[in-house]
Amino acid sequence: MKQLIRGAEIYTGSGFNKKDILLDNGIIAEISAGINPDCAEAVYNFQNSYVFPGFKDVHVHLREPGFSYKETVKTGTLAAAASGYTALCAMPNLNPVPDSLQNIAVEEDIIDRDAAVSVYPYASITKGEKGEELSDMDSLADRCIAFSDDGRGVQNGEIMKEAMTKAKSLSKIIAAHCEDNSLLFGGYINDCEYARAHSHKGISSASEYKQIERDINLAAVTGCSYHVCHISTKESVTLIREAKKSGIDITCETAPHYLTLSDSDLMEDARFKMNPPLRGLKDKEALLCGLADGTIDMIATDHAPHSKEEKSRGLKESPMGITGLETAFPVLYTRLVKTEIITLEKLIELMSVNPGRRFKIPGEIAVGKTANLTVFDLSEKFTVDSNKFISMGKCTPFDGWEVFGKCKLTVCNGKTVWQEGIK
Repeated sequence: MKQLIRGAEIYTGSGFNKKDILLDNGIIAEISAGINPDCAEAVYNFQNSYVFPGFKDVHVHLREPGFSYKETVKTGTLAAAASGYTALCAMPNLNPVPDSLQNIAVEEDIIDRDAAVSVYPYASITKGEKGEELSDMDSLADRCIAFSDDGRGVQNGEIMKEAMTKAKSLSKIIAAHCEDNSLLFGGYINDCEYARAHSHKGISSASEYKQIERDINLAAVTGCSYHVCHISTKESVTLIREAKKSGIDITCETAPHYLTLSDSDLMEDARFKMNPPLRGLKDKEALLCGLADGTIDMIATDHAPHSKEEKSRGLKESPMGITGLETAFPVLYTRLVKTEIITLEKLIELMSVNPGRRFKIPGEIAVGKTANLTVFDLSEKFTVDSNKFISMGKCTPFDGWEVFGKCKLTVCNGKTVWQEGIK
């Protein structure tokens, strides 16, 4: 079947050009202006719209196996498809934890059966994510996108050094959730004025950046490819910037909420509770500077859905985590691009190009390539309404925000996986 996308501004790798794209059985057959519509069985007229390479989120929690009351692979990947994503990297805090071939096979079976977009599972760094003994890294290397114990930091430096040495020998990335438990002191929001005024226990910035500092030193010794998950503090940005200058093989991500919110936005509502927590305004400013100078390589959502009942327990008692896929691009486009903090091209690099390059996920828009792309109308304004989310998770700090940028079409591995108005 031939499909024609007409009249859109197409991301070409360095900028945008107004052209048509012809897909032939899911392969990009031609990119040029004025392709005859008679050559295609399906014609999409997308004047005033933009075609991007499908977004790639290297940090999502799809909750299966083990926690399907929070989210499923089916609902999470459908939410992703409706939001312009064609590839997700699924974190390993599951039951069973993918720490062996037997356990990762359980997850793979669900992905093969239910995923609407490409899903690349992480394997855990340690058995059961307990931080005590390495997982079966040798056997898992060909079955995972990278190794992570996301949800908890690896507390033992010797274990992390052993993991990095093994990952280096396997040419795999260690993607670290950096959190020093000895510096948490029971905290659950940022250690800030709001926490003190409302009698909440605060999480120190040091609990994040001190473990990043440790891991940078270990990466320098081992030569491991090291990726830092969801950075949130100004000190983290500085450490990673200096590590890059010294030649360490390090990349990092941050999330939309850390770039658009701070602890000054906190309310007595679990919509504002995530890990790491929302930090101060100076941290937010440092993250934005990190985007501008290339210290921060990519934006991931840390999509972490929970049930409505779990997130109804208030700021103190609710679990950490928010729903992120369905708000990411419109929030970032509205708050960062339309305000000229970054360019649209830069946002596409952060959400698609850079994560694809680092984690070796295909998705370039080029003739001869399998189509992995998405179409957005950037002029369409709407109000975020979590009740309309496809994800089972309905908890977002962006509820009620007016944003721009509506996904019209997503093609993944040559197949249309989302078209607005068609279920």
